[in-house]
Amino acid sequence: MLHLKGFKKYYHERLVLTIDDFHIPPGIYWIKGVNGSGKSTLLKAIAGILHFEGAIILNNELNLKRQVTAYRKRVNFADAEPVFPPFLTGRELIALFKKAKNSTQAQSKQYINDMEMQSYINAPVSTYSSGMLKKLSLVLAFLGHPEVILLDEPLITMDTAALGVLYNWIREKNAAGVSFLLSSHQPAETGKLNITTTLLVAAQTLKIQEA
Repeated sequence: MLHLKGFKKYYHERLVLTIDDFHIPPGIYWIKGVNGSGKSTLLKAIAGILHFEGAIILNNELNLKRQVTAYRKRVNFADAEPVFPPFLTGRELIALFKKAKNSTQAQSKQYINDMEMQSYINAPVSTYSSGMLKKLSLVLAFLGHPEVILLDEPLITMDTAALGVLYNWIREKNAAGVSFLLSSHQPAETGKLNITTTLLVAAQTLKIQEA
C-alpha cells in the first residue's frame, strides 16, 4: 500500500521524524504514540499537507511528489482539530470536496444522514461545536473513492452514537479494499475494528509495536 523511503521531516532544522525504508501493506493500522511524538506530522506528510524529504509511494505506482493530483484523489485525510473557512457552510465545503474527489450527491447525502447533520449542515461552520466540526471532517475524509483514509485522533469530541457510525464506515470501506491509518494516544479499539497491527511513533521513527 504505502512505501516510505528515505523519509525525513524537519521543523526549523530540528529532525522530528526519520524513516529509512518502511512498507505498510493494506489493512487497518493504529498509530500509537505519546503527545508530541510525531503522529500528526506523519499523517499530514502522507496526506501531502506537510513538506518532507524522501519519497512516499502509493501501491508502487504513485509518488506523492511526482503525481500529486492523482495521489491526493486516492488518499483522504481528517485532521484531529479541523479548521475550515468560517464563512462557508458545511454543505458548501462538502460540495467543494465532492467535486475534487469525484464523489456523488447520493454518497454525501448518506454520510450527512448517518451522522445526523441535517439540522446544521446549511449553517456557517463558525457556528459549529467541536463535535460538529469533527463529524464534518470525517464526512469529507470518506468522500470519493479513496484507497487510503488517514484519521488523526478520530475518537476525540465524538459521542457514542457518532463513534458507532464511524466504526461502521471504517468496516464497510475496509471490506471494499480501503486501508486506514488511525492515530491516537489511546489504546487500539481492537474489539470494534479488525486492526491489522499497531504502529508506534517513538524515538523519531516508526516501527511495529511489539506485543
